[in-house]
Amino acid sequence: MEFDFLAPLETDLIIDLKRMSSQHLSSKIVFHTSEDFPDISKINIAIIGVPENRGAENNTKEVDLSHIRRQLYGLFPGNWSKTIADLGDILPGNSTDDTYFAVQKIVSRLLKSKVIPIIIGGSQDLTYALYRGYDDLEQMVNMVSIDTKFDFGKQDGTISSESYLTKIIVEEPNNLFNYSNIGFQTYFNSQEEIDLIEKLFFDAFRLGEVCSNISISEPVFRDADLVSVDLTSVKSSDSGNFTTFQPNGFNGKEICSLSRYAGISDKVSSLGIFNHNGSKQEAMLVAQIIWYFIEGVHYRSNEYPFGSREHYIKYTVPFESEDIVFYKSNKTERWWIEIPFFLNSHNKLKKNTLLPCSHEDYLAACNQEFPERWWKAQRKSIV
Repeated sequence: MEFDFLAPLETDLIIDLKRMSSQHLSSKIVFHTSEDFPDISKINIAIIGVPENRGAENNTKEVDLSHIRRQLYGLFPGNWSKTIADLGDILPGNSTDDTYFAVQKIVSRLLKSKVIPIIIGGSQDLTYALYRGYDDLEQMVNMVSIDTKFDFGKQDGTISSESYLTKIIVEEPNNLFNYSNIGFQTYFNSQEEIDLIEKLFFDAFRLGEVCSNISISEPVFRDADLVSVDLTSVKSSDSGNFTTFQPNGFNGKEICSLSRYAGISDKVSSLGIFNHNGSKQEAMLVAQIIWYFIEGVHYRSNEYPFGSREHYIKYTVPFESEDIVFYKSNKTERWWIEIPFFLNSHNKLKKNTLLPCSHEDYLAACNQEFPERWWKAQRKSIV
């Protein structure tokens, strides 16, 4: 059974959490203990620790996730209706491949059960195992990474926190439809990598671009299945991580806003938070990132693709060669743009589909400017 890979929370930690006030989040969590395992059919969100750090470039320090749990469960919950469980830890296997296998099997089982896994690592190469958890769902996957780097690395057969994306792209079965990077810093990425992002029609947003208008990232998360957060994308003055010093990056408020965007997306079905350095200082930041994600999940609007187009206002913008169709939600005033199906071409989408966009994209179209996301999506869908 997949859940046999999970180790229960330590008894001392459970005792400390039970001592907290009944108003704290700890009283709302179902814990995996040595005596009991949560009923998966009754939960909506599952928190899992994976203290696997062998994929990190400097993996000299063991990952202690108990600090995060103490900080997270010591927070006060919102008026949440979702049932949350802490399933314990996937302990490192004899090799990293063993750990990847355990993560993949558990994530796959949770996704099939309509449970959102929140994976706390560990090095970011665990994103590969999280992605592989979608294999049995037989669907294309949109992945968003909040990271300073693209993590391509070298094709030498190894995988690390700085090369996992290469393995995801080249390995079969290739289920990756789109990759988006939020917050990359140009000086950490070679020009060849930046050019490759453009060649593959992937999306990438520079740190300064996002910080000046953080709302531009919301449509990207709205179309994501998997979200991977590299904690080194947060500047050290806000994260408390001075082991891997980062003078520039997102501040605490911005990373929590991005996490809430991920949570509020109807489509996001898994979250990974990686490269935690194990410090108590960074633990509170991780706790708040998780808190905001859960808050977002609670406020999901269940719009398209679950809603009916009767609840949208349709806008048609004529161009010389074709018309571009937009939809605006009556409920949230969020925007979508229609990507047409090309009958005489092999189309991965197999049908007309709606791509999340912004009001600014609609205004640009009204000025006869093709929205960049629309342009990329059309070329990506044609092989």
